[in-house]
Amino acid sequence: MTYRESSMSQEPAAAPDRQPLDESAAESVRKYAADQRAKVDVLASILEDIAEHGYPSPEAGVPWEVARDAHLARLADGQARVA
Repeated sequence: MTYRESSMSQEPAAAPDRQPLDESAAESVRKYAADQRAKVDVLASILEDIAEHGYPSPEAGVPWEVARDAHLARLADGQARVA
């Protein structure tokens, strides 16, 4: 394989034609991207803490049942009620 053949296979594919979004859709996509970025930042900080300090001890944690019940209670408090 020649240099030209190997470099040609590594060239990025041509970008397909794109259809523009209206401003409302574009803003929704930006908001979603920001929300996802925030979630990834939280996960990254947790992983960095584990790498730096090791895993937390089981005694320092919260049983999953307690965490689940607290989360479900938060969800129930934030939702509108339907009769």
